Amino acid sequence: MKIAITGGGTGGHLSIAKCILESAKKRNLECIYIGSQNGQDKAWFENEDKFEAKYFLSSSGVVNKKGFGKLKSFIHILKLSFECKKILRQHNIQAVFSVGGYSSAPAAFGAIFSRTPLFIHEQNSKKGSLNSLLKPFSKKFFSAFENTFCPYPVDEKFFNSARKRSELKSIIFLGGSQGANFINQLALKLACELNAKGISIIHQCGKNDYELCKKEYEKLNIQVDLFAFDNHLELKMQKADLAISRAGASTLFELCANTLPALFIPFAYAAKNHQYFNAKFLQDKALCQIFTQEQAKNENAILKAILAMNLEDISSRLKDIVQKNGADFMLQEVL
Repeated sequence: MKIAITGGGTGGHLSIAKCILESAKKRNLECIYIGSQNGQDKAWFENEDKFEAKYFLSSSGVVNKKGFGKLKSFIHILKLSFECKKILRQHNIQAVFSVGGYSSAPAAFGAIFSRTPLFIHEQNSKKGSLNSLLKPFSKKFFSAFENTFCPYPVDEKFFNSARKRSELKSIIFLGGSQGANFINQLALKLACELNAKGISIIHQCGKNDYELCKKEYEKLNIQVDLFAFDNHLELKMQKADLAISRAGASTLFELCANTLPALFIPFAYAAKNHQYFNAKFLQDKALCQIFTQEQAKNENAILKAILAMNLEDISSRLKDIVQKNGADFMLQEVL
């Protein structure tokens, strides 16, 4: 059987695509990838030799455009979808698996036009506009946030590096795969207080703020584990006892797999405020703290909250939120 994996744009979408690829290869399924020249698709998969073929198209987002620009982008996606229809036929693709994001649009529409079964994974608690549009045309729609059971696909390495936390000795600041300026500034503001309490800092700052953060920590004369991006983020998480993080779904479930408690500061401008509702999924089970960006401007309140968290209780219960082999579960449904 041959399948096409499509979608991406952000690390959250692409991490799911990678999980599906690994699961497919275990079953000796042949895979091609269809993504975009924009976003992070090429950085993740341009050199991935597990794909039989890779296509990076000139697709871009529609929902963030206005007026005529929105119509023009949609027409361009429809044009690309006919190109994808030819690609699917050329490779004798029997199923298309979309992980969402604007780069999934051409191949998803191509699947519909060619009557190739379309399977969709929605990563967030609030369905994206494209996934909402395509859901009625899909053979199966997967989401860890819906009533129909589906485990969230998480790379096994996050489970393998899990450990139970009991004492706050180290905090990791996570802004997502591209970093987050607000989280970076918060880390710098809290650095002296944390250092005075003997709490070490691990900080994923993203490439755009790396030099700035490096200089600021040097000025403060504080030693931190600072990095822009790391392919082995699970090892960084393993060292930490608490995360202060954005609330993208992939990050949230990776933290659960690692049994690492978190205080979430959702990105305020995420579509449909989905990061807040992602985090609320855990907050409703008393498994995290949530601060809005406005609330997080009060550093004393943040410090008080993290020092009051029952790390041992939360860490022990996080393991029940997510299970291994989420991608295997979905592929079995596809088969």
